[in-house]
Amino acid sequence: MTHLARSTTSAALAITLMGGLAVWTAGPARAAGFDGPWTVLIITEAGSCDQGYSFPIQISGGRVTSSSTANITGAVGRGGAVTVRVSQGGASASGTGRLGASSGFGRWSGKGSSGSCSGRWQATRS
Repeated sequence: MTHLARSTTSAALAITLMGGLAVWTAGPARAAGFDGPWTVLIITEAGSCDQGYSFPIQISGGRVTSSSTANITGAVGRGGAVTVRVSQGGASASGTGRLGASSGFGRWSGKGSSGSCSGRWQATRS
């Protein structure tokens, strides 16, 4: 597989996962504590995806404001537990983790045209 194809798949997975980390269906009352700007770092630890990406996101009322066109579903529990599923084109990824008042972390795995990838994510309130 060419570097361009790997990069395209990696970018799609990272962008969709980045957006998914902040889009929750838990409702504004429970998610309001996470509102504001965040920076999410996607780190690939296994597979043929590029090593990492960093993206700014905005959370408002528990939902992310982003230019991503991905299909994103997920939830955050009262303690900040995050579950996410994202897809875009032929790529899909899922992630789990936890958000706190100013940072978060978790694991993700996905599959795209270059094969399976997995790793971790870190989020920091900007």
